[in-house]
Amino acid sequence: MKKIITVIGARPQIIKASAISRAIQQNFSTQLEEIIVHTGQHYDHNMSQVFFDELGIPEPNYNLDIKSGSHGEQTAKMIQGLEDIIQKENPIGIILYGDTNSTLAGAIAASKIDVPIIHVEAGLRSFNKRMPEEINRIMCDHVSTLLFSPTKTGYDNLLNEGMKADNKAPFDIDNPKIYHSGDVMYDNSLHFSTLSDEKSSILSEIGVNPNEFILCTIHRNYNTDNKERLTNIFDALDTIANQANIKIILPLHPRTKKLMKTHLKEDVLKRVSTNDKIIIIDPVSFLDMIALEKNSALITTDSGGVQKEAYFFEKPCVIMRSETEWIELVKNGTATIADADKDKIVNDTLQFLQNKAQLSFPPIFGDGKTGSFICQEILNL
Repeated sequence: MKKIITVIGARPQIIKASAISRAIQQNFSTQLEEIIVHTGQHYDHNMSQVFFDELGIPEPNYNLDIKSGSHGEQTAKMIQGLEDIIQKENPIGIILYGDTNSTLAGAIAASKIDVPIIHVEAGLRSFNKRMPEEINRIMCDHVSTLLFSPTKTGYDNLLNEGMKADNKAPFDIDNPKIYHSGDVMYDNSLHFSTLSDEKSSILSEIGVNPNEFILCTIHRNYNTDNKERLTNIFDALDTIANQANIKIILPLHPRTKKLMKTHLKEDVLKRVSTNDKIIIIDPVSFLDMIALEKNSALITTDSGGVQKEAYFFEKPCVIMRSETEWIELVKNGTATIADADKDKIVNDTLQFLQNKAQLSFPPIFGDGKTGSFICQEILNL
């Protein structure tokens, strides 16, 4: 039995990790033992525990309970806690997901004591190093031994940064193996879609019908903390709701709700607050989020994960950022980059609503079995 450590800390990582945990339980339970470490980066019930309860994800073996703090404080505490656990458990490798401070801490802790790193979601690049996530993902990639990119673009990014496609085993930090593996979140979307149909009642709770609403998510600090950008986005949403005569559902974090009152221009805040087509709700569970995504007419978001999920469920997506890691979606014509430009958000959304039937969603994120593929490659390591 080979032991591996999985590090999770943020809400999306908990969900991503479930694909690997499920593959181990179903196909590799006699070969791999998974030790799950929750750093506590996101620590409230809605951000963490509800996902273990609702999705049947194995409970963590360890919780570092780091909670909030500056980037340096948070990462330093994680490094110390993870190093102690790695030395105690002595795994064959450590699995890291995405680009959070938990990812960075795991990469530093493991690489310093010569434990192989398996990076899931490797190779993603926004080419914007002002994003903390970009720093985290680059640094993790360059100390990893096995790198699993969900897309061909991510794989090519790794090649462009000096990694080689033809490295031979044995693999290590100086001789890494890179893969175009498919996406574990596609595995999850297929798996949990049926469960969402059975368990979610979110549409009836908020009073909307399938394909008669837009789903919008806003969470990135450079949108929520910037008065001009946040005003432009909400001004656009108000215009879209009125011009298209369509409801817009916004699951918003309490912090973003609070910032609306201080950051939106007075006239925009008044229009949004009195527009009965704009429905602001609390953050939702993963199964409720799937229900909203798969039943929406269109999705607008600044989230990387939600961009992909829009594609999984064949929904057009307006990206409220200046760049995207998922450039395939834009090249395919099913997503557009509107940034926080009011006119572009409005025009792109209205165009998509009018031309939805003409869009095509070819399979670019794998076959839904990426978790099992990754587990087999870990065993080969």
